[in-house]
Amino acid sequence: MKIPDIIIAIDGYSSTGKSTVAKMLAKEYSLLYLDSGAMYRGITLHAIENGLAEGGAIDEEGLRKALPTLGLDFRVTPEGNATFLGERCVEKEIRSLEVSSLVSPVSAIPFVREYVDRKLHAFGERKRVVMDGRDIGTTVFPEAELKVFMTASAEVRARRRYDEMVAKGQTPSMEAVMKNLLERDYIDSHREVSPLSRAADAFILDNSEMTLHEELVWFEGLIKGKFGILE
Repeated sequence: MKIPDIIIAIDGYSSTGKSTVAKMLAKEYSLLYLDSGAMYRGITLHAIENGLAEGGAIDEEGLRKALPTLGLDFRVTPEGNATFLGERCVEKEIRSLEVSSLVSPVSAIPFVREYVDRKLHAFGERKRVVMDGRDIGTTVFPEAELKVFMTASAEVRARRRYDEMVAKGQTPSMEAVMKNLLERDYIDSHREVSPLSRAADAFILDNSEMTLHEELVWFEGLIKGKFGILE
């Protein structure tokens, strides 16, 4: 199915499968996939590895000085799009529980959000982009032609996150995963700059009891209906 030159903005809570759906939409409709969450995770990883997040406290001044030379980028690899810091692929490292526990405080810092927004806007100027995150439809691309807000119950999201980490060889406890998820929900929804919220014109997708196939069928129907595509 051929779709117009649009930006698709997908927002929502953590572990709702935003990135998985966005990647599949990008492949299906030949769109550029941008993972805003991965960018925040890359910054968080750099902070952890360089002593800028010791004891959970963020050295904001040190982080501010580091951003211009961070080398944060997306590149195409044999496994698909991946996040890089300079010449180093950090796609695996940024998915750790340690990074997850600090990514919300880091992403709440105003100058960090400004830095990421600038990079995302540069990609989005080309259109034909699908992007997922927390504030894509409200702040990064409020002019996006299609906006979707994804949600699911906390129990379902925690189980998904737990299974994902176990599959990658990590050994988290379900209690720790749930605690981290609820903490991120609160921080993301209450931060001063660009809090997690649904854009007024966003469609809501609760995928608590949906398969991935059912989600893709839902998106296809939404795209056809909104843009008058007849096949």
